[in-house]
Amino acid sequence: MRRALLIPLVLAGCSQSAPEEEVVPQVVPTIDARPDTRVAHGDGVNPRLLRRFKPLRADFGSTPEPSTAEIDLGRMLFFDTRMSKDRDLSCNSCHHLDTYGVDNQATSTGSRGQLGRRNSPSVYHAAGAFTNFWDGRVATVEDQAKGPITNPVEMAAASPAAVVDALRAIPGYVDAFRAAYPDSPEITFDKVAAAIGAFERKLTTPSRWDRYLGGDLAALTAKEISGLKVFTDAGCITCHTGELVGGSMFQKVGVAAPWPNQKDHGRKEFTKLATDDMVFKVPSLRNVAKTGPYFHDGSIATLPEAIRLMGRHQIGEELSDEDIAAIAAWLGSLTGELPSAYIKAPVLPPDPV
Repeated sequence: MRRALLIPLVLAGCSQSAPEEEVVPQVVPTIDARPDTRVAHGDGVNPRLLRRFKPLRADFGSTPEPSTAEIDLGRMLFFDTRMSKDRDLSCNSCHHLDTYGVDNQATSTGSRGQLGRRNSPSVYHAAGAFTNFWDGRVATVEDQAKGPITNPVEMAAASPAAVVDALRAIPGYVDAFRAAYPDSPEITFDKVAAAIGAFERKLTTPSRWDRYLGGDLAALTAKEISGLKVFTDAGCITCHTGELVGGSMFQKVGVAAPWPNQKDHGRKEFTKLATDDMVFKVPSLRNVAKTGPYFHDGSIATLPEAIRLMGRHQIGEELSDEDIAAIAAWLGSLTGELPSAYIKAPVLPPDPV
């Protein structure tokens, strides 16, 4: 059996500056207590290893469950460019919902043409991950939503107060916040983030992989099943496991051989700990065939090349072309169905006359 670890193909995090936040503990969260959905196998896949995965939930809802009005408000805010400094950028500018939550650029273009430092990951399933940003400096999508809005390289709003003032000046938003938060209708930056988070928590893309995990062995092709076997036998599930096929731990990039790009030291830049050098959040691999280019710097354009580098730098093995093609085929089965009605661009409240 090959040695373990095929890790960050698309590590996660959006905002480029690191605010002073409480350090997120480097622990893997407890697996949830949803009912086990074990597959009765006749395909040769090791059932013990397969039980490391979980079918995708319908959403990553919070408690209490957000109202329709709050979700609708979050959708509007996600698409609205008027929170940015020059009224030209929104969350959707870097996380295009109709292209699997990414812009397919190495690094995104922000305020006044500035390029971000790190690749913008998919917003789909981000709410199900154990932490957010490449360095894991915030735990929730609600806290994550705040970062890009005021980041000077991204949306570049002058301050949270400036965002609130911009929204208060739009009568339709005053009404929308009142509908979303009837007991406390005042517009605040925390409520902006809460509404965006409520919308993002339902951004999921169920796939053929979920049907397979649910017992439909015909959901995957023979080549995809072959790739799944290579993936599990190589030990890739050490890091890419669970419901999101990742998104549940940190890992060093370059375990077996130093990573080529040593300019970004990952989590160490946030925690200042030597043990966090080149450590990043392990990403979800859901929709990975659609979310290139890959890695924190967006340096690799194709999925097969990303897999090849993971084999070399994480498990210390030169994977064969056949194995790479098989893994890539299986990863394609993780491409889900976009929720077209849910992500349709909303009609935004007009500016005051």
